[in-house]
Amino acid sequence: MTEIERTLTITQQSDADGPVRLRVAGELDHHTAHRLRETFTSVPFATSGGVIVDLSDLDYCDSTGLTALITGHHQAKSAGSTLSIAGLRPHLERVFRIAGIDQVIPLLPPPERPSGEPAIPSDPR
Repeated sequence: MTEIERTLTITQQSDADGPVRLRVAGELDHHTAHRLRETFTSVPFATSGGVIVDLSDLDYCDSTGLTALITGHHQAKSAGSTLSIAGLRPHLERVFRIAGIDQVIPLLPPPERPSGEPAIPSDPR
């Protein structure tokens, strides 16, 4: 896969009285994890009600991506804040649990989207 084919989008949403929400979509790997690390450096951890990283639209995550999330967790903790992960797809949740990420960072269910629909549609089977 070339660099052009690797995509990662990060959208930040802040509510005055709630947590900062980072929606991460695409592939979080060796080629793209630096973008998430850079985003964490600009997140107002100390003034927020915590940070929720919505991974509902994440397709792939390698060890570099896991490390970037752990780094964000440490940044939040250092600022007296929290970082949580929401909406992992089943194949990624399994990887996160095997790696022990769930022992360090809370894993939350998918957040509700503005339309009221869950981020991940239910399996029609």
